[in-house]
Amino acid sequence: MVRTVDAVVVGAGPNGLVAANALVDAGWEVLVLEEQDAVGGAVRTAEVTAPGYRTDLFSAFYPLAAGSPVIRDLHLEQHGLAWSRAPAVLAHVLDDGRAAVLHDDPEDTAAGLETFAPGDGDAWLRVFAGWQRVRDPLLDALFSPLPAVGPVLRLLRRLGTGGALDLARLAVLPVRRLADETFRGEGGALLLTGNAMHADVPPDAAGSGVFGWLLAMLGQDVGFPVPVGGAGALAGALAARVRAGGGEIVTGTRVDRVLIGRGRAVGVRTAHGELVRARQAVLADVGAPALYRDLVGLEHLPGRLVRDLDRFQWDHPTFKVNWALEAPLAWTAEAARGAGTVHLGVDRRGFVDVAAALSKGQAPARPFLVLGQMTTSDPTRSPRGTESAWAYTHVPHGVDWTDETVARQARRVEDALDRVAPGFRDAVVGRSVQSPADLQAADANLAGGAVNGGTSAVHQQLFLRPTPGLGRPETPVERLYLAGAAAHPGGGVHGACGWNAARVALAAANPWGRIPRALARSAWGRLLRDG
Repeated sequence: MVRTVDAVVVGAGPNGLVAANALVDAGWEVLVLEEQDAVGGAVRTAEVTAPGYRTDLFSAFYPLAAGSPVIRDLHLEQHGLAWSRAPAVLAHVLDDGRAAVLHDDPEDTAAGLETFAPGDGDAWLRVFAGWQRVRDPLLDALFSPLPAVGPVLRLLRRLGTGGALDLARLAVLPVRRLADETFRGEGGALLLTGNAMHADVPPDAAGSGVFGWLLAMLGQDVGFPVPVGGAGALAGALAARVRAGGGEIVTGTRVDRVLIGRGRAVGVRTAHGELVRARQAVLADVGAPALYRDLVGLEHLPGRLVRDLDRFQWDHPTFKVNWALEAPLAWTAEAARGAGTVHLGVDRRGFVDVAAALSKGQAPARPFLVLGQMTTSDPTRSPRGTESAWAYTHVPHGVDWTDETVARQARRVEDALDRVAPGFRDAVVGRSVQSPADLQAADANLAGGAVNGGTSAVHQQLFLRPTPGLGRPETPVERLYLAGAAAHPGGGVHGACGWNAARVALAAANPWGRIPRALARSAWGRLLRDG
């Protein structure tokens, strides 16, 4: 028997769940199919280090979710979601015991930066004032389907010609240059560059500045909040909202084919051989190569897109170590003890060494680490007086993650931590390690351990994401939409990729929405044919 629904959503990651929410809000009958036994994709929590210690297995801090109008307008607090924040947002600790700290209050952040160099505090406040000026229209533009005409026009009206040119320059400025132009001392540079390194864009590369600026400003604005009880609580709230709206979510069910008839997506087939017909749309919260090569099949695609897929670039893989600690970390930098997120392992010059090693396909000898003090951020994560912590770092592609290689990389991570929190190993009562291979095994979308759905470099952003085109959720197959992080605006838990796909699907199903869709598809066709 073939089941029929209005829309099938492939994948119950945050983007898939956001897409499903948008569709059930419109009254559609929606079925979400998820390969793993739990919803959430890369937003999941489990006890993997020791009993009573909850570990976020992938993503953990959510400034993009806190700043996203998409997530905010879902009112997930009505479905069990609550946020928690550490006393301080972020600290970058140096081996000499100093630290640059991002506090909740911009004045406190500025006072700390002033100790690195006179005038840097005022420079930070000027940067933050500039952020406040553009915040709302910029986030609307970032999280809307391209070309986002309305938000862009509002942004331009607010900025004027000169301000618009400054923002355009910021969009392509390397973070090292941005720091040089903005600050005299090392503190401000550490905050900007460390945040930029959350992505895979090197500090001397075009576009790295806007990543560092955006995350640093969001941290100063909304903080780096975490869901009470674990990241999985965010996924759980999204799933609860889908079900409350009448949608259905089925886990442990892998989709192995998108069914196509007369050039349009008409449903899916599961690995168990079950068929589901979709009256209106199929939305795929999967990686672009997996969608096109595995679920659709290259025979259904224009030759230009097939060629472009061969050039698709993944972001750097992630290597992660999780610890259960019987006591909080004994940081040499006192200010780091109240920070939810801690950057460590390198100074300002060390960022360049890390990027150079990765570009040569080598694991950095002194890695840059992003560390989460989860109990500091949310006291429910482990027993009182203890700490649930993790750290991740980027590693090169092409590594054979044997037991020996995993152990060697874990030692690099722990050696870096021991330099700034001496004796931390004595407090470890449980540990788990997630190599890039482990990440992919737990979530097929994290191909090779890449967590952002493809590189964040400028050559694969906006209308170039995931391949050169319109940068929209539409695909060359009618009624099939890319709803995962491979679509614009890319990685991060903000829900915009799923929301945009749902909006386009709803517009296409509306007779009045077919005109702009037809225009978009016509442009797609010309681009792919003429290429």
